[in-house]
Amino acid sequence: MKTHSGSLRRLLRWPVKSLRGEELQEALFDDRGMAGDRAYSLVDDRDDHAGKVLTVRRRSEMLHWRAGYGSGDTPELTAPDGTVWQWHDPGLAGALARSLGTPLHLRAADGQQDRGPTVLVTFEDSLVALEAELGRPVDLRRFRPNLHLGLDAPAFAEEDWGPGTTLTVGEVELAVVGDHTGPCIRCAVPSWDPDGRERWPELQKWLIREHGNKFGVIMRVTRPGIARRGDRVVAAPRPAAGELRVR
Repeated sequence: MKTHSGSLRRLLRWPVKSLRGEELQEALFDDRGMAGDRAYSLVDDRDDHAGKVLTVRRRSEMLHWRAGYGSGDTPELTAPDGTVWQWHDPGLAGALARSLGTPLHLRAADGQQDRGPTVLVTFEDSLVALEAELGRPVDLRRFRPNLHLGLDAPAFAEEDWGPGTTLTVGEVELAVVGDHTGPCIRCAVPSWDPDGRERWPELQKWLIREHGNKFGVIMRVTRPGIARRGDRVVAAPRPAAGELRVR
C-alpha cells in the first residue's frame, strides 16, 4: 500500500479516566503511550460495585468535570461550578462524591495508562466524512483521541489498517503491532456529548451499521519522542488480515 503524508492537527490528553481533558501544543510519547494520559481514576466505593473504576458509562456527570496538569505533576480538577481542586486536596474525593452521587476514592497509577501503553489516533477526513453522513457536526472530543491527524488518505481508510502499519509524527513513531492495537471498536461513550449534557445514541448505531463500530486506530509507541502540533506525519499502512475487535 502507498504511503500518505499530512500533519498533526490536535493533541489531546485525558489525565483522569472519563473526565474531560486538556488540549496541548506538544506532548511526550514513550513506552507508557502518551505520558500522563489516563494516569488517574475514580474508584466506586458502593458495596455492590466496590473497587470498580468509575466511567462515563456509569456516571455521565463525570463529563461535567475537567482535568489538566497545569504547571504541576498531578492533575488539577475543575468542578462544574468552576472551583479548582488539586489532586491531593483532602476535600476533592468528597466534592466528587457529592457531584456524582456515589461514594468513591481517588486512584493514581504513577503515570501509567489505565488501558495499557497505547495511543488513540483519529483522522480529520474521516471526521468530516462522518459529519456528512450524519448531517450534523460531530465533536472530536466524543472519541477521546490523543492524536488527531490530517492525512492525504481517503476517509475511513484506517478501518483496514493491520499489523505492520506505521505512523511517524515528528520525532515519534507509532505502529499497529497486534496485541490490542488496530482499528478501534467503540464503546457507548461517544454517544455522550463531551460535556455530558445530552446523549445521541444514533451516533453509535450509525457506526455499528456503516463502519463496523470502528473509529480511529489504537497504536503503540515504537520510537519515543515529543510530538508537536503541526508536525509532519507519514503513514505507511499495511492491510488487516481480518477484523480486530478492541474493547
